[in-house]
Amino acid sequence: MNKPFDDRAVERVAELLQVAERIAPPPDLASLVERALGGATDSFFDADSPIGPVYVAVGAAGVRYVAPAASAEEFARGYRRRFGRLLVEAAEDKAEDLKLRVSAALAGERIEVPVDLSETTPFQRRVLETVRGIPGGEVRPYVWVAREAGAPGASRAVGNVMANNPVPLLVPCHRVIRNDGRTGSYAFGAGQKIRLLEREGVSPRELAKAPYLATPTTGIVCHATCRDARRIRPENRRHFRSVGEATAAGYRPCKVCRPVAAA
Repeated sequence: MNKPFDDRAVERVAELLQVAERIAPPPDLASLVERALGGATDSFFDADSPIGPVYVAVGAAGVRYVAPAASAEEFARGYRRRFGRLLVEAAEDKAEDLKLRVSAALAGERIEVPVDLSETTPFQRRVLETVRGIPGGEVRPYVWVAREAGAPGASRAVGNVMANNPVPLLVPCHRVIRNDGRTGSYAFGAGQKIRLLEREGVSPRELAKAPYLATPTTGIVCHATCRDARRIRPENRRHFRSVGEATAAGYRPCKVCRPVAAA
């Protein structure tokens, strides 16, 4: 495993490479950097997203980091602090296909993009993979994510994982809300989270009033954004603030969206 380089060492290597490039531009600077640092380099490119322009860092196993930044240099510094690796700009001919796929996925299209979560702990990885499976236009509370990730009662820990999600939008942490139905915080601002949800057809205002929806025709309670809940006729809708409230009224949890009562 490559040891992370301290900032000064990496900066010095970058300075030397810039000098070398001015003197005799190499045919493949990325390869030169990789050899110089023993493989501890990744590439990056910029892309459009619903939150505006972002930079995307990619390693051998897939996308490792997505974030907005004032400049490529700022993004590279942040990446180096977090992962201890140097970034070089991806060669356009090599990155074009992946860039198109990532841009489409960031925009919400159902396109498979490889994501590298190897720098996370097993628990963090389970949480992120669980959240990655939440469909567009649907939301789930922290308590649900914790249970699905095999750690019932770890809602607060799930919140910490969401706050440090390395690949937002690709792992859609904006679809994870508070257990009471309120949208809660977001790494890029609570307002941005609301805009992302509204873009997907979710009403944060309605969720805050009643995050669960039931119908007497089936006796089932769902998350209000569950695909089955959206098919309930208006006159048959029963709104609830919690799963406990609904089950006390005689409703059973949906087997599709699997709502769970908060502790």
